Amino acid sequence: MEYVVIFEKGENSYGASVPDLPGCIAVAKTMVEVRELIAEAIEFHIEGLREDGEVVPQPSSSLPIQNEPEVSSALITVSV
Repeated sequence: MEYVVIFEKGENSYGASVPDLPGCIAVAKTMVEVRELIAEAIEFHIEGLREDGEVVPQPSSSLPIQNEPEVSSALITVSV
């Protein structure tokens, strides 16, 4: 599955969130680290939803348009 991830560059770190999975976030010192952490967080989040018997939201099919230079988006592929 591919989920849309929003990346934000902060003053001293990078953040990532998944609009289709509320509460699924990651923060790290570098973009490389935050990409790795958010992929793990997505897998963990989906596993938790399944274990709790909840519906796993389907991924959005398109990337949102970002108008801020410190914000970007990408599709992250996870195996779940």
